[in-house]
Amino acid sequence: MSLTLFVIQSLNGLQLGVLLFLMAAGLTLVFGIMSFVNLAHGSMYMMGAFFAASLYSYTGSFVLAALLLIPAMLALGLAVEWVALRKLYQRDHLDQVLATFGLILFFNEIARIIWGPSPYYMDVPEFLLGAINLFGVRYPAYRFVIIASGLLIALGCYLLIHRTRIGMLIRAGATNRTMVGALGVNIVMLNSLLFALGAVLAGLAGLLAGPIMSVQAGMGEPILILTMVVIVIGGIGSIRGAFYAALIVGVVDTLGRTLLPTLLRSFLERSSADIAGPALASMMIYLLMAVVLAIKPKGLFPVHNS
Repeated sequence: MSLTLFVIQSLNGLQLGVLLFLMAAGLTLVFGIMSFVNLAHGSMYMMGAFFAASLYSYTGSFVLAALLLIPAMLALGLAVEWVALRKLYQRDHLDQVLATFGLILFFNEIARIIWGPSPYYMDVPEFLLGAINLFGVRYPAYRFVIIASGLLIALGCYLLIHRTRIGMLIRAGATNRTMVGALGVNIVMLNSLLFALGAVLAGLAGLLAGPIMSVQAGMGEPILILTMVVIVIGGIGSIRGAFYAALIVGVVDTLGRTLLPTLLRSFLERSSADIAGPALASMMIYLLMAVVLAIKPKGLFPVHNS
């Protein structure tokens, strides 16, 4: 493998990592801070991709579609939380798993009814069709925008959680929600906003992923599994852990799928290497998770509530 191809694949891994972070950040807010098991988070990603594709098709503007997507996902998140999930916060995790699994089936069926069973394609914006030069390596402009956007959103999440009053209330509520409620803070409203913010982040991930993959019903489940791996590796409830773990998982997964078959060909027959390589590559992130948990059972950046 040439150095140029290695750099391009590393950037592709970084691009996958920032998409995973957008998913993991939202799920961390809901799962890690609210202690609510939300398996329907992948459905928010799918609905965001469908909303973005429809808005882009209707308006003809990718930027306008992105701006309209935010209030649309905010409204969807608030509606789902108010209608289906609000009464489940005090129930055990099994009830939450069953309820949110039902939401997965519901949203998949709604997507098939509205947009049909066939994949829905979203074009790359015309002004991002070209490539940019990164230190002598030509890289697709749209994928670079995904990386830049993800990093900016990560910075925004950090500032929100650690530098604002709302972030302070979120962290305090995660530590002792009863005490925060006794101080006059509307915990119910705070939970609703947290859930809606998670839906917005998942929707933005769907928007960014739409032009590089087909938008279809059920697209939220595979990425939800990767997102769970990211949260476990980073440390449950840690936005910083989710950020670093997402980048690690994205790069390891992408480079593993690219490098491993080539590496195996050096000491195996080509046919055997082509079969074993992809199979082993798909296991690498789970092996990575096992190693991390063996060394640090609470993840790389565990939250210390004390």
